[in-house]
Amino acid sequence: MYRKLLSAIKPFFKPLLAIALVVVLVLGSADAAFAARSGGRIGGGSFRAPSRPYSSPTRTYQPGGGGYYPGGGGFGFPFLLPFFGFGGGFGGLFGIFIVIALANFLMQAFRRAGSEETAEYTNNPTVAIGQVQVGLLAEARELQAELDKLAMTANTGSAEGRAQVLQEVSLALLRHPEYWVYGATQSEKTRLAVAEAKFNQLALAERSKVQEETLSNVNNQLRDGNATKSLPTDANGELVKTETGVPSEYIVVTLVVGTLGNLQLPTINSSDQMRQALSQIGGIGSEQLLAFEVLWTPQAKGDTLTTDDMLTYYPNLHLV
Repeated sequence: MYRKLLSAIKPFFKPLLAIALVVVLVLGSADAAFAARSGGRIGGGSFRAPSRPYSSPTRTYQPGGGGYYPGGGGFGFPFLLPFFGFGGGFGGLFGIFIVIALANFLMQAFRRAGSEETAEYTNNPTVAIGQVQVGLLAEARELQAELDKLAMTANTGSAEGRAQVLQEVSLALLRHPEYWVYGATQSEKTRLAVAEAKFNQLALAERSKVQEETLSNVNNQLRDGNATKSLPTDANGELVKTETGVPSEYIVVTLVVGTLGNLQLPTINSSDQMRQALSQIGGIGSEQLLAFEVLWTPQAKGDTLTTDDMLTYYPNLHLV
């Protein structure tokens, strides 16, 4: 009986072993890929409709008993004259009054339609969502230090502070063109009502590529994960130097913005286009900038970003 059972199960052993081997290899390589990637983040802002002053509808006074009516329209006293036997002949004059009344009605309808369109544009204006990514050689260590310092000191709780951070990061990247290797941009126009969802999609897609955000400053909420990490020590309590065995080859910095109006970012295939894209995104003023995210990896010391990581997680980047 046991032999029959074993002979029945035996054909399934090899496929099961193969599946188990694949799962182990995939999980093992995934752990290795995630083990050494940390990220930094600076951001803030919100997608709220801009405030606008309230203006009450105008009222026009009609002398001679016509009263007043909003916006200069309505039916005034002259239109009622024919019904009371004033104003001359009933036929032709009455037709003229009918034409005037219809013209007045159409004028008011156009005015109302224009007011509704203006209100719709004011409450739900056009918003541009844009992203610029820069892949740099890992030798740009001073850039990482600048980003860390900005994260520790930036005022991301005000519109002016957020615009300044975006400008400083763009300037830091523009000052190191010798380290540019890869780049990519994307931008689209949408309405304010759905802009936040599109912005969050871009930001979350980049944030998901790191295992942990070890340093972040979002809306003036500072979190330094490096400070809370316990460093390895030996039996005597002295720090142990850890070596990853794989040198870091790249740094990737991503800028995501939501801004009022239009933002046309060039497709990056050269250094000139990279310079143009960084200049555009860094030049957004505080009045137009609704929200922004600056994300970079690696952030923590000892973490790496290799060529394999670039091919796996940033396939959209083009050589500059």
